[in-house]
Amino acid sequence: MSDYLPDWMHRQLMLALPWLPDSQRYAWLDVLLQVIAVLLVVVIGDRIGMPVLQRLARHFPFSRRLLRQCRQSLRVAVFFLLLQIIFRDSESTLRIAPLLLHVTALLTIASLTWFSTRAVQSIADTIVELNPINLVDNLAARRIHTQTRVLARSVNVLIILVGTGMALMTLPLLRQIGTSLLASAGVAGLVVGFAAKPVLGNLLAGMQLAISQPIRLDDVVIVENEWGQIEEITGTYVVVRIWDQRRMIVPLQWFIEHPFQNWTRSSADLLGAVTIWVDYRMPVEPLRAEAQRLCTGLQEWDGRVCVVQVTDANERAMQVRVLVSASDAGRTFDLRCKVREGLLDFVQRAYPDCLPRLRADTAGEDLVAQKVAPAYQSNRS
Repeated sequence: MSDYLPDWMHRQLMLALPWLPDSQRYAWLDVLLQVIAVLLVVVIGDRIGMPVLQRLARHFPFSRRLLRQCRQSLRVAVFFLLLQIIFRDSESTLRIAPLLLHVTALLTIASLTWFSTRAVQSIADTIVELNPINLVDNLAARRIHTQTRVLARSVNVLIILVGTGMALMTLPLLRQIGTSLLASAGVAGLVVGFAAKPVLGNLLAGMQLAISQPIRLDDVVIVENEWGQIEEITGTYVVVRIWDQRRMIVPLQWFIEHPFQNWTRSSADLLGAVTIWVDYRMPVEPLRAEAQRLCTGLQEWDGRVCVVQVTDANERAMQVRVLVSASDAGRTFDLRCKVREGLLDFVQRAYPDCLPRLRADTAGEDLVAQKVAPAYQSNRS
């Protein structure tokens, strides 16, 4: 390739452009011809070979997305890899070949890093696409989404770190500095470790969350006494969408070090409690019948639980708790509100005299009034 193709191109150019200088006398022209030839090979191979590969991979989701998302990065990486071969062969003839070789080495590392991150992301996107979460029972899909996204971000961070380290190691100055500082590497490592503790802690926390999964995407959680859903999990923080459309940003490590409530850890089904206070004279059976009627007519109720019990009593009234069930947290909240409204309306309409009231014994006050009144009358007379 380094001899035949440039010579053939040189002969063709000499026939078309006789005034073109002789490439045998100008080493840079020979290298330029080889670069042009490599560029043409990469472009033609991309135009012809990539559609063929895409057609062959149309029935394979992973391969299809990999080719589509990595096409540009793969083309750039192949081009710089071939340039490496050209500049390495021309080190003896071209004076600036070492400089070009070093520059293309850096560009090759950058393009391969780009290709690797795109490949990881394409695999993650394919897994996410094959497991949609817009289903009623999406517990397994949310688990897969969480693991895939967190692991993909962590792997991409590691790829970028490795690529950056390899690029820096190609610089002789940095290698000399690293050698001179080798004696103080232990102290420097401790300093860097303390400085990077938040970053490394969040990275390790992300890996732990991806494996153990105390939280997943769309999980309903109670964080810092706020009710919300897990909207996004990044490499350093978690976005919790609060019920009133606010967003709470929580570091990943917080979920490892602090307790929190996850209402959808193993299932989205929940029980909701409705508490009302009524007078002692209120019969419980009508309340049970009305609660059952209300739940039967509401679409939020999943048909599992509808229990009415007297759970407490004090000197003023008795507490009645209605336990109902729904398929998720949002439906449970709506069901509780509707059952509470229905029961209060029922008590007001059917048993208005059974609403909570304040009782007082006035017999003692009457006796005091009877004793005080004669004395008061004698004083006036």
